[in-house]
Amino acid sequence: MEKETGEHVKTLIKVFKYVVLPASLFYVLLNFFLFGENAVDSMLWGILTFIYSNFLPDLPSIYRKKRNDGTKKDLAWYKKYALLLFAPLFIWALFSGTQLKWKTSETFHNFKSLTIYAGFLCALGFAFMYPPFTMADLTELISVPLYGVIGYLTHLKVDRIL
Repeated sequence: MEKETGEHVKTLIKVFKYVVLPASLFYVLLNFFLFGENAVDSMLWGILTFIYSNFLPDLPSIYRKKRNDGTKKDLAWYKKYALLLFAPLFIWALFSGTQLKWKTSETFHNFKSLTIYAGFLCALGFAFMYPPFTMADLTELISVPLYGVIGYLTHLKVDRIL
């Protein structure tokens, strides 16, 4: 566990330094000079999303079955992906003493889970937008899911899924 976490942190720092930080500065400057908007807040949310997304595929592993022996039915698809999309709430519930009987064989180390997570981030970003929409709003809408995808892909790269 310690070795894998160290690998993830090492790669996270490298990707942050060479990809995320330069792209973030470009994003903020582009929004400021092209649209006259301050995008520092969405950049900071994006960086937090990047860091969180880097560890997300492993978070629901608390609820993973040790092995799928075929005797028990697996969770419904919406419960599986609820574990992925709302992982912090389920972990908080677990540490608060709430016992859930949800167990899944899903590991979330795949592109289907990445696509569902990216769609969730887009929907979440769209839910916080208010009309009328401007081009600066659209760049903010796609920036946070983009940070999330980069973080998730970084995790998949460390686990040699890519």
